[in-house]
Amino acid sequence: MKERGEVEIVEIRRGVNSFFVGDSEDKPLAAMTFVLTDEDVITVEHTYVADELRGQGVGRVLLEQVADWARRENKKVRPLCPYAKAQMEKDERYRDVLHP
Repeated sequence: MKERGEVEIVEIRRGVNSFFVGDSEDKPLAAMTFVLTDEDVITVEHTYVADELRGQGVGRVLLEQVADWARRENKKVRPLCPYAKAQMEKDERYRDVLHP
């Protein structure tokens, strides 16, 4: 049995405007939605995690996917989503991609 906060193995997929868990970007079990607001900026708008996945760190894994993508593409992340903003501001691992 997994403890609260422990990440279960989930497949993260990249859609047109999100990284998500589930069969469809339109009806995900979890998603972090974004828009490319500038040539160099990914704006994270919203994070959603279904009740059955809450407390397993899925939101954190979605944010890591966005940050890794930003690094590969030499972009910055502007977190409008309160969850993404709080995580990025408190965790130094995201400083290199956090939009000023």
